[in-house]
Amino acid sequence: MINLIQERATKEKLEEMLEILSSYIKLAVDIERGILAGGGELHADCEAVLLENGSKQVDIWGADWYPLTQEVGYESLINIRPRQNNRSMEIQDPMIRDRVAQIVQRLLGEL
Repeated sequence: MINLIQERATKEKLEEMLEILSSYIKLAVDIERGILAGGGELHADCEAVLLENGSKQVDIWGADWYPLTQEVGYESLINIRPRQNNRSMEIQDPMIRDRVAQIVQRLLGEL
């Protein structure tokens, strides 16, 4: 189940997002609005939820959340963006990585 998270996630929301992959959660993070969508099998599905909610493509980045270690992963197919100077699945810009990490930690970290 994909959840749109605009404020700190409840334990129940986190558990719902873990239903599919169990050990980690695929995310799409809107670095401009400071929100995310998480859960499901594909980052693109999370991205679609954000786009339907008014986010802009250029502001959305794919990531993973590992609740046991409280770590963020930065690899996703949706991150391949030559026009934004990101030619890899991994987010290459340290400022974007920091912003993604801040949003994920604020919304999902240590419940």
